[in-house]
Amino acid sequence: MLIVGYGPIGQVLSILLATRGWRVLVVERWEDPYTLPRATSFDGETARTLASLGVAGSYPEIGLPADAYDWRNAEGRSLLRVELAERGVHGWPETTTMHQPALEAVLCARAERLPNLRVLRGCAATDLVDDGTGVELTAVDTAGERLRCGASWVVGCDGANSFVRDHIGVRRTDLGFSFDWLLCDVVLHEPRVFSPLNVQHCDPARPTTAVGSGPGRRRWEFMRLPGESVAELNRAETAWRLLERFDVSPENATLHRHTVYSFQAAWADEWRRGRVLLAGDAAHLMPPFTGQGMCAGIRDVLNLSWKLDLVLRGAAGEGLLDTYPLERVGHVREAIDTAVRLGRVLCVTDAATAASRDASLLAGGADTGRGGQHGAAGPPLRTGLLYTGIGTAPVPPAGEVMPQGRVRHEGVTGLFDEVVGTGPVLLGSADPAVALEESQLTFLTGLGTRVVHMVAEGAETAPGAVIDVDEVYLPFLRAVRARFLLVRPDHHVYGAARTSRELTELANQFRSALLE
Repeated sequence: MLIVGYGPIGQVLSILLATRGWRVLVVERWEDPYTLPRATSFDGETARTLASLGVAGSYPEIGLPADAYDWRNAEGRSLLRVELAERGVHGWPETTTMHQPALEAVLCARAERLPNLRVLRGCAATDLVDDGTGVELTAVDTAGERLRCGASWVVGCDGANSFVRDHIGVRRTDLGFSFDWLLCDVVLHEPRVFSPLNVQHCDPARPTTAVGSGPGRRRWEFMRLPGESVAELNRAETAWRLLERFDVSPENATLHRHTVYSFQAAWADEWRRGRVLLAGDAAHLMPPFTGQGMCAGIRDVLNLSWKLDLVLRGAAGEGLLDTYPLERVGHVREAIDTAVRLGRVLCVTDAATAASRDASLLAGGADTGRGGQHGAAGPPLRTGLLYTGIGTAPVPPAGEVMPQGRVRHEGVTGLFDEVVGTGPVLLGSADPAVALEESQLTFLTGLGTRVVHMVAEGAETAPGAVIDVDEVYLPFLRAVRARFLLVRPDHHVYGAARTSRELTELANQFRSALLE
């Protein structure tokens, strides 16, 4: 496997594939890791994915859970407020504010422990050829030496200015929603409590964002006003003047950096062309107001990694990779639309328009949608690799996100992923291994499927059963009126069954869909 780009999206994808046993080569144009923060938070689903890589022990040094996300008008009244659970449906905080360079350092250290993962830094991609059976990438290092790298597939994780996307000629749809903002990353000299941790100040005099960005750090962003030049805004003196309102000054803080940036709302019109795929910012860009830019990219590679694994193993046909854009584009467009709606709430500089907005929101008359980091479990899949029964549309609860709780197995108690493991899961209130035919069980376990008989706390425990300590799984089964669930490695339900016969049909359709 060949990956272009070694930011957090390329890092996560490379580790996901390497831990599945594949040889992975990453080509990264920059010699050294980027030392300044960009993204400032990740959601509970992303925390779950990162934990599966073995880096959860580093969370305290990377980030800080957020308590709430508040949108306030110029008078300080709350227009919108989202309470954020310290333990959400994925078993992790709904939102963790973080220092991105610290996260990348942890992921680099994890990657270095994988002997089948190699990273070539300081190598800029210059050419890419897909001959239908494999790909060859040409890159030039800092000494001007030309390198040629071959692989079965290549994934462009190389950011907004993606070489891979531009080289294969993929166009983008751009919604044209963009504003300039002065970004100020601040390191506080003394600990300070901010509650809520994340606030949007919807003040027409100067729309402002204030969010946590990891332990001891905070970010303020100030929108450029009409008639104000970028050069005037992008000055240290301007930054300090704007920060005064928040009791931040050179006496109690260090301005780690200040820069003016423009956000975008756009997505690539194609995410796969032949043996070339796109993920992360190479595939989509969104305004920052839902905190979903990096999270969406990690969701991309979680979806893509297990499908690439099955294709590389010969357990699925190449057509399985067509479900990657089919499933992800809808999610991304929904996240972008939500971010744009929220951005339109914030990016108002006309006092009369802001007053009308405030009145509508205070009266409960505006629906911005929770979406993104504000959704509890994330949006369900509505199309793609999902059980359809005898029809063509997914049969509920196919596509829903499977929550995570604590379980106990063989005396060990912890989150499901830690105790049982990650990958596909066949879960049942009855023993799925007994309900399935032997050939089907062999097929599923050959894919790495965890076969789990879930029982209630205090119930007479069958040999090998897993106890539902937090009462997450058995109530979920009852709610969807099923005895069995087949859950994909990205935590979306493939399909449900009530009887052994239905489970047989479900397993057969899953196998057929993989081999199409």
